[in-house]
Amino acid sequence: MAKRTGRPRSQLPTCYYEGYLEKKSFKDKTSGKLWTCLCGNSLFFFNDKRDTDYVEKLDLSGFMSITDDCTQDRNLDAARINLQMKDGNIKFTAPNAEARELWKGFIHSVAELSLPTSLNLLPGQLHMLREAVEQEKERRKSVPPPVTDSSPYVSLKANKPACYQDVSRMEAELLLDREAARGNLLLRPGGGNGNSFAVTTRQDLDGAVFRHYRVTCQHEGGFSIDVDNPVPCGSLHDVIDYLVGKTNGVLIPLTFEGTYERQISFICSDSENGEKSVQQAPSNLEPPSLPPKPVSRIATPEAAPAVVEEEDLYLNVQLEEKERETVDSTEVPPPPPKRAVMPPVSAACKWLSSTSAPSSSRDQKMRLLTEASGQIPLATISELKLKLEQKAMCLE
Repeated sequence: MAKRTGRPRSQLPTCYYEGYLEKKSFKDKTSGKLWTCLCGNSLFFFNDKRDTDYVEKLDLSGFMSITDDCTQDRNLDAARINLQMKDGNIKFTAPNAEARELWKGFIHSVAELSLPTSLNLLPGQLHMLREAVEQEKERRKSVPPPVTDSSPYVSLKANKPACYQDVSRMEAELLLDREAARGNLLLRPGGGNGNSFAVTTRQDLDGAVFRHYRVTCQHEGGFSIDVDNPVPCGSLHDVIDYLVGKTNGVLIPLTFEGTYERQISFICSDSENGEKSVQQAPSNLEPPSLPPKPVSRIATPEAAPAVVEEEDLYLNVQLEEKERETVDSTEVPPPPPKRAVMPPVSAACKWLSSTSAPSSSRDQKMRLLTEASGQIPLATISELKLKLEQKAMCLE
């Protein structure tokens, strides 16, 4: 099988599942074991697992059903699959029954955006299918719509070469005749049902000689130049590259590369006479200044010492309050107050009754009794005061 030059594997859509499959369709005379990758809504086939360029592509937009093929295979472990498309039936052979169930599940989930209900899969494998459906839904939201409804095989403008012109056969000949200095080959829409393209060339041999080549879209993906020996190509870019390469560069794609200004200019009116003239902007324009960076919530001491001191002070107050609350919450009992050592009540009464000190000493004794009122019973205090007053009256 010829190797087609397509997009590198790294540029393909998200790969949901991959593995070896033997493929055989109504066009294939023999089956071949290919490394198959389900990327987006297409199957990409590679000769080997390490290859970066795919050899064939199968778009699943024409998917109808996928079922088991019960015919026997020489390898008893192998399991066959029937993939029914709108334009034909394709047979695959998986290495084993488990791989067959996974391929059926992934192809059905991606093509229909729904989980199949009649598969024998584990909960973890069903979770993988569910994730593939969600990823494919998000991917399709980001894919631009097709350029035209009549050309489903080319959905992106980037897939068309720069020499593509939306002109008819007659307009293509007139355009190549008028722009002979720019190129002598262009790609244009083909006739028929709109699913084909055409290449028109112009060369000089005793006058202008025009040639038209039909380029058709293949059901399995890619394109083909319809000549005696059809030339398969992976993309429209490959079609142009093939024609240029096979003619040793005699055919040159027609492109309209516009010129661009090298200086910035503007039209300015004179304030005195109102005449307009073209002015050149100075070439040493400074780039716009960047906006100031937002001030950090915690300033450094060098940047704002006053703010830091105030913030530190506030933080210290908060820390002191927190420490006080912590101490209060622990409910540590205060130390017991120191009590004055007082003589026994009987000794005090004897001391007051037997003392014949002057009035100053009596006043001092009365003050001592008042200070000791917290440690002596109230009745005893009253008795002592009464005896002290009687003693004083006797002395007087």
